[in-house]
Amino acid sequence: MIGTMNGSMTQNDVAFGTSGLRGVAEALTDDLVARYVAAFARLFDHDGTVLIGRDLRASSPRIAHAVSIGAQSVGLTAIDCGVLPTPALALAAETSATLAVMVTGSHIPADRNGLKFYTANGEITKEDEARLGAGADALEMQGGVVVDDVISNDARMAYAARYVDFFGADALAGLRVGFWAQSSAAREVLPQILEALGADVVVIDRSEAFIPVDTEAIDDKLRARLAIWAKEHWLDAVVSTDGDADRPLLTDNAGNVVPGDVLGPLTARALGANAIVTPVSSNTLVEQMGAFKQIDRVKIGSPYVIAGMRRRDRDPKLRIVGYEPNGGVLLGYRVRRRGRFLEPLMTRDAMLPIVAVLEASRGGMVAELVARLPKRRTATDRIKDVPTTRGAAIAAALLDGDLSVLPDGLGKVTRVETTEGARFTFDSGTIVTVRPSGNAPELRCYVETDSEASARRILVDAMARLRAAV
Repeated sequence: MIGTMNGSMTQNDVAFGTSGLRGVAEALTDDLVARYVAAFARLFDHDGTVLIGRDLRASSPRIAHAVSIGAQSVGLTAIDCGVLPTPALALAAETSATLAVMVTGSHIPADRNGLKFYTANGEITKEDEARLGAGADALEMQGGVVVDDVISNDARMAYAARYVDFFGADALAGLRVGFWAQSSAAREVLPQILEALGADVVVIDRSEAFIPVDTEAIDDKLRARLAIWAKEHWLDAVVSTDGDADRPLLTDNAGNVVPGDVLGPLTARALGANAIVTPVSSNTLVEQMGAFKQIDRVKIGSPYVIAGMRRRDRDPKLRIVGYEPNGGVLLGYRVRRRGRFLEPLMTRDAMLPIVAVLEASRGGMVAELVARLPKRRTATDRIKDVPTTRGAAIAAALLDGDLSVLPDGLGKVTRVETTEGARFTFDSGTIVTVRPSGNAPELRCYVETDSEASARRILVDAMARLRAAV
């Protein structure tokens, strides 16, 4: 299957999910990848080049080669930017007014991969995805393309300069930060940026095998490791990212993970934003903060966040920040501070929330920033290898009134939302969302309450019931 993800998706399909084309790596054949890239180059403006980046999955070099074949088959020069964060590649496309393709499966399992497409205006939209799928289906690739890439490190260097130039050499002075390197695409550039901003950086546990890190679903084993690292190395925080470094992981000095939908509001406030766009699944504490003039809720996925941000870009008084529960932040306006400027970047970024929140914590601790926020916390988890059809059926049964997969004692349902899966608000203040993933065959559950402990307790119960139902 090629096209837009729908209820019939299985583990072997290739389809657009919440962000980018995804599928089992073997299903992303050289021919399919080349056709998508050739169609992409025909549909959108460029300067005669396509920038190519990749993550550290074993399948990524092969797929990146196929991207080069597709680009050069329609006469474009392929510029190989190597392993780097997705937002670094997106920034390069914006700066050069050309196209970029990132080879990454982001946070999903190592046997999967994908493509993310960027123009000079940022990540492509859902409408663009439909056009691109149709264009790829109509193409037939010709053989005999000789791949001759241009190698360039400019994109990674410009990404580092973006943050060092804006925040300044002493922004993180006095902070001791642990960086869990694992197999992040940012494992070279992220510590360089932190050190250039004045932090004392301790690099931890670099891995040569790919580790899929889902910043929305940090398991208990990893949480325990983060706490140990924070204590062993006397750290003010531990930071990391998902595979392609557009989703951040940040802890306090005790190794406690700061949820992504807490990082987002903290980042927006630190930058002086007055308008927010975020998915329906994000924590409702942002409404309770009283810090933002406008807050828009959209469907899950960065294309929907971007579309929501662009609907408001005609009002020059709005300083818009978008964010997702995974912690990725999208900057929709030009930030000015002390004569320095940070330009918009309409794609998910892990670096901005990490630096902005660490800088805001100086003189105190990350834990203190979080403690001063409204008392709403979210816990999330997922069940892997659940076909989308099965996950959708479970969500549909919930909406039909069968709440047996939800814990007892939550109270009376006061609101039901269907924007994404099944979302229930109870008179106890608890909010529970169950939905099939848009990126992989997984079923996800989100629980929001007035404390992290109660959210996690309810989540454990809900996940046990959902596993039985699956």
